[in-house]
Amino acid sequence: MSEWDEDTNITEQADLTSPPAADARNRAYLIVLVGSAVGEMFKLPAGDAVIGRTRHATVRLDDDGVSRVHAIVRAQGDRLVIDDKGSRNGTFVNGHRVNGSAVLADGDKIQVGRTTILKFTYHDSLDENFHEQMYESALRDGLTRLFNKRYFGDRLDGELRFALRHQSALALIMIDVDHFKRINDTRGHVAGDAVLAEVAARLATAVRNEDVVARFGGEEFAIISRATSRADAMKLAERLRRTVAARPIIVEDGAPLPVTVSIGVAAYPEVAVKEPDDLIEAADKALYRAKTAGRDRVSD
Repeated sequence: MSEWDEDTNITEQADLTSPPAADARNRAYLIVLVGSAVGEMFKLPAGDAVIGRTRHATVRLDDDGVSRVHAIVRAQGDRLVIDDKGSRNGTFVNGHRVNGSAVLADGDKIQVGRTTILKFTYHDSLDENFHEQMYESALRDGLTRLFNKRYFGDRLDGELRFALRHQSALALIMIDVDHFKRINDTRGHVAGDAVLAEVAARLATAVRNEDVVARFGGEEFAIISRATSRADAMKLAERLRRTVAARPIIVEDGAPLPVTVSIGVAAYPEVAVKEPDDLIEAADKALYRAKTAGRDRVSD
């Protein structure tokens, strides 16, 4: 059977419930155990739940070996079954290849593609909230509440592979707080932390929901912006620069502290890259040019 078209419209529906015997653990989920989205939990809808790389997938996995529409989880009476949709590398439940359909039970391990492993399970709302809190804590920087460097690296890898595969645009923006060491030395580390937290908040409110804003390390931040050309990324970077510089930051002693940032931009395909480190290096070089040119500016 051939894969569905990339642009197939998949309608979101209400939550799927398991049989009454599930003892109120009545929400069906897939949790990524192994793969680029490790730890992520997907609530399954009442209708067909598509697993694959298509942007319309319920469980979107941009891992090697996963087909656009790899498999579908669907209701069959009071049970849930998984169908392989003619995927290139097959679908396996507890090590057994799915030929046609396979009934799913709580705790089953599902392998799609070469490396991705999912766990099928039923959760109640308390389970769901606990998992989401644990997942968030593993992905977020404690001070700024932005995504951490590990999550940034995983997402950049996936987004770049998607951009290379589909020849779509991808921008990386690197941001450095100007003269941050001076802030720490003259106003103290508490003030420095307040500056980082406020800069992070301003950056997060100035981007799209789908953009990834992360703390890259120290006083440096990074933004991954998919489907964004170099020209649009430069406009976004300038808006970010103005947003940070627009008003002073009030630190613990109550005194206003003017803060500016320097920003470097790199975008594919304008910059020919093959690996995430190539894009990071290009954006970092652009950031260096912005800093050596006088700071409080954008460069590519």
